[in-house]
Amino acid sequence: MNTRLTSPSALVLALATAGVIGAVGAGAYTSAVSAPTNATPIAAAPAMVTLPDFSTITTRDGPAVVNISVTGTAKESDAEAAAEMQGVDPDDPMFQFFRRFQGQMGPRAQQRDVPVRAQGSGFIVSPDGLIMTNAHVVKGAKEVTVKLTDRREYRAKVLGADAKTDIAVLKIDAKNLPTLALGNTKDLKVGEWVLAIGSPFGFESTVTAGVVSAKGRSLPDDSYVPFIQTDVAVNPGNSGGPLLNTRGEVVGINSQIYSRSGGYQGVSFAIPIDVAVQVKDQIVATGKATHARLGVAVQEVNQAFADSFKLDKPEGALVSNIEKGGPGDKAGLKAGDVIRKVDGQPIVSSGDLPAVIGQQTPGKKVTLEVWRQGERQELSAKLGDASDKPTQVAKADSAAGQGKLGLALRPLQPQEKREAAIENGLLVEDVAGPSAMAGVQAGDVLLAINGTPAKSLEQVREVVAKADKSVALLIQRGEDKIFVPVRIG
Repeated sequence: MNTRLTSPSALVLALATAGVIGAVGAGAYTSAVSAPTNATPIAAAPAMVTLPDFSTITTRDGPAVVNISVTGTAKESDAEAAAEMQGVDPDDPMFQFFRRFQGQMGPRAQQRDVPVRAQGSGFIVSPDGLIMTNAHVVKGAKEVTVKLTDRREYRAKVLGADAKTDIAVLKIDAKNLPTLALGNTKDLKVGEWVLAIGSPFGFESTVTAGVVSAKGRSLPDDSYVPFIQTDVAVNPGNSGGPLLNTRGEVVGINSQIYSRSGGYQGVSFAIPIDVAVQVKDQIVATGKATHARLGVAVQEVNQAFADSFKLDKPEGALVSNIEKGGPGDKAGLKAGDVIRKVDGQPIVSSGDLPAVIGQQTPGKKVTLEVWRQGERQELSAKLGDASDKPTQVAKADSAAGQGKLGLALRPLQPQEKREAAIENGLLVEDVAGPSAMAGVQAGDVLLAINGTPAKSLEQVREVVAKADKSVALLIQRGEDKIFVPVRIG
């Protein structure tokens, strides 16, 4: 570039235009020098963004975050202990030798108790020593010790723990303790700054910060919780610690990470404080928490299912199986129904349903908006108790191919119907093409197609002939019933 800057004012204007210095400074300088009358006006700079004052939040709220040490026992066999003494990894083939050796030793080589120690985090919610943490932090605990930031230590009592939401409540004998203010997750926005305080790897009072990456995440093994996803650095030992907003209010309890290495990889999950408080109140009042259930198995509605069931968009929870005599069965739900709302609350993904139902009280009546055979219907359901049998989330391979159905079917024999405990269905003898790509297997039983019971081969052909882009096959595999989407065009 041959342009030469010959004056301070020209230099400031050039740097401001290039973004090297702030426009406020440039404006302050250029206002003191005369500019040519024909100069092009400089566009006003955007307002400066103020970052949250993490140091003030930490200083004010940090003393209410505690370190939790847990001691307990776990069962270990003599063979496992011997393998550990020899330095044998459990995945090593030699580890199986020690297991077989245990069996040859007879009754003397049985399980024995070994000490287990763990650490986590928690936070104080009442001045008289009520503390919230994760249930997995205190699981199997014989002794729980709470350490404050001023180095005082207390023996804690576990008032109760709820494995379904991973919430536990502790109590220590103390007074006038610092506490954290509880916020709510309804006002929490994706992209908002959040702060975590805890004891990763035992390093007490560690502060990390990031943003909210997503809300309402459902995880495979924790369907009762609509998790908050963040990019806040969370590691083992952070479990049970608070997730704070920029006002210092608790909006979540750090619980899990997604990792292939065992350490933080940019994705962490927190339990919404609204869910946690509801469980905490039940534990304080009764010593346990209760959850409702609908008694159905559901799976995700993808685009192929949306096309098959004539939905405007792929949202809702597809009912694949119903517990006989359960709340859903009594309400009139059928396999193939797509639950779209519960008491007016939208169900966007399948994980939303057990999370919404699980937070209700057993015995409560709810209104379900379902999509059935191309029409919207409303059903009333009286919820059961999840302690009897939890809601299941069915999983199916959502891959789909193109072309014809690719199934070789035959009617079930009377004996096969009795063994499978079904009235109608067609046995899949061979599978190819799009059905094979979608995950259908030989030996599966086709129960229905696009919600129509599969009673005959002619019936299946008629449904396929009328279908546009895809069909939804209700398959029974063993004791499981799942929907499989198959692209046919």
